[in-house]
Amino acid sequence: MFNIMAEKRKKIRPFFTAAVLIALLVFLFMGRGLFGPAATIHELLTENRQLKKAITNLTVEDQIGYAKVIDQDSQNGRLYTTIKFVETARNDSSKTVLEKEYTIQGDIIHFDALIVKFGDQIVMDGRRKALYLWRRVYSENIAPEDGLLIEDTNSEPQRYADLFKLLPKTEKDMFWTAIWQLANDPDGLKEYGIEAVYGNVVYSRLKPGYIYFFKISPSGQLYPFVVPDI
Repeated sequence: MFNIMAEKRKKIRPFFTAAVLIALLVFLFMGRGLFGPAATIHELLTENRQLKKAITNLTVEDQIGYAKVIDQDSQNGRLYTTIKFVETARNDSSKTVLEKEYTIQGDIIHFDALIVKFGDQIVMDGRRKALYLWRRVYSENIAPEDGLLIEDTNSEPQRYADLFKLLPKTEKDMFWTAIWQLANDPDGLKEYGIEAVYGNVVYSRLKPGYIYFFKISPSGQLYPFVVPDI
């Protein structure tokens, strides 16, 4: 009797093993279809057509934000400036996508942006395009690394949310994380068709009664444009 049962188990075992393997393959296949293939950053930047299309659709920008003083006074013999910083939308400088207030010691305020320039390897129409990412704000009394954040590092800036909306969240997160990190990887820039990632800092002595617009030149240089606050 024992030998008969043992013989049956030997016959069943291969079928059971095969069934487990088939079930595992089906799970992996369905999982790949459900969640999408796990792309690497290399695949994302070199092969993803939706990403290339989004970058190709970038337009030449002029104004990317502005700042104005909402309070300026002395405390214990030190001057403090409170500013409202506004980031404006792509293609519509009258629309606000980010607004923050900062109180900073001093009146000479520095604004730090990250410029990302794409070459024709990644841009489908062959024309160079660029992203402009705000990093931080600080004064002459604050070290740059201690500056106050404007954009959250590694996250997607609101000004580009509509442009990259067709990308799955995992791929968007991967893209923005890579962009922030590639600034310190010259070899990676060349491999992925990114011409340059560099910081651009502008500063000015801020006074109440003026609006300090931030504009971008065709070459990617950031500069302030000051007008009276009527």
